[in-house]
Amino acid sequence: MSDETFRLLVNGAEVTVEADRDTPLLYALRNQLGLKGTRFGCGLGLCGSCNVVVDGRAVHSCDTPLWSVEGKEVVTVEGLGDTPLQRAMIDEQAAQCGYCVSGVVMTATALLARNSSPSETEVRQALDDNLCRCGAHNRMVRAVVKAARIEAARTEAAQTEAAR
Repeated sequence: MSDETFRLLVNGAEVTVEADRDTPLLYALRNQLGLKGTRFGCGLGLCGSCNVVVDGRAVHSCDTPLWSVEGKEVVTVEGLGDTPLQRAMIDEQAAQCGYCVSGVVMTATALLARNSSPSETEVRQALDDNLCRCGAHNRMVRAVVKAARIEAARTEAAQTEAAR
């Protein structure tokens, strides 16, 4: 196997990665680009710790080959900045050991991008593939619902202000 060059858009910046085409996106993010917020969990796409957002969808970066994301927009937890979701995760004390949190935040980010007002059931369904061994899953669900409410209130306030 020989290395190839891949151009990716990661957290808004175009980057070049040289690796075998089947190299998992996770390895490129962590080892070549230094983005350590994305975690290695199971390595099989089963736990969600490695989730990132690719073109608006949460994907398991541990089993996503580089060739499949060339030219696509990849967002890691480092690319989010300060968001209501992250604030709500802190406020709800949703991060215990924190290992799974970046994957949960990325899955929830993708959910909130396509559904700005999810029900608790919808949040639970979205986070179903994210494993938390600390038992903080209910807190995470509350945090996502809270973040959606905060963002809805911000949007309503901005619309009210714009209408004046």
